[in-house]
Amino acid sequence: MKFGGTTSWAFPSTARIRHLFTAGSLFLTVCIAIQQFALAQKQGVLPKERSPLTAAQVRDKLVEMNLRRAQALHSYQGTRTYRVIYRGLLGLTVAGMVVDVTYKAPETKEFIIRSSTGSKLILDKVFKKLLQAEKEALSIDGQRRTALNSENYEFAMVGYESTTARQMYVLTVEPKTKSNFLFRGRIWVDAYDFAVVRLEAEPAKNPSFWTKSSEIEQSYEKVNDFWLPQRNHSVSAIRIGGRAELTIEYQSYNITGSERVFSGAAQQTAHSSVTTLSQNDNGQQ
Repeated sequence: MKFGGTTSWAFPSTARIRHLFTAGSLFLTVCIAIQQFALAQKQGVLPKERSPLTAAQVRDKLVEMNLRRAQALHSYQGTRTYRVIYRGLLGLTVAGMVVDVTYKAPETKEFIIRSSTGSKLILDKVFKKLLQAEKEALSIDGQRRTALNSENYEFAMVGYESTTARQMYVLTVEPKTKSNFLFRGRIWVDAYDFAVVRLEAEPAKNPSFWTKSSEIEQSYEKVNDFWLPQRNHSVSAIRIGGRAELTIEYQSYNITGSERVFSGAAQQTAHSSVTTLSQNDNGQQ
């Protein structure tokens, strides 16, 4: 509408407002999609539809290679540093412990406490109980209850992640039973070795009435042919108020007895699948 040679805008109609709102929403949706796509491209993350293998195939290869590595690893030594920081009603409480570890297949782990500092309560009720629980988990029954397999977990594919260091399948794992020995969360599986590289999880069952929630992050490193724990970081919210933070650093691994891990069909499948994906991507560029 024009007045005296200048342009003025009348208030838009209801239909116009609806149109503008719809257009704005679509524009915002497109912007978000572009940002998400750019982030995925930057991180090298592909959707699950582009994963070379299905969740079931990755699960089966993971179980196969875990068994091969377990059979090939006879003994190793290492050192760990445990730290707990607890902030609660009584203020700050800390404790630390350095432990030497000797493993001998199939069911033996020996721990020698090199040094300890801080709260005796944490040393006795947390650190020493962790060591005892780890010993018990080595039993045949303990390994069965904690195994990352189809008997204990449901697996679902999230996507396929490619970094400069490695290619990984990203899956969610959901426990089939509420057990203190299981967890729910997300795992990253190396696409060549079919080994868990990283996990983010929470316990399938609350370990204690006094704990409201727990979040666990664990990473693994490759030592010779074997993937061993590198770092564990757990944060727990305490029901009566407070926050407990546990960190375990794994160091100085020395494989003292082992055989070669024969990958067999598992890694052949990995190499062919990843190669096919790379060829397809190059063909689409």
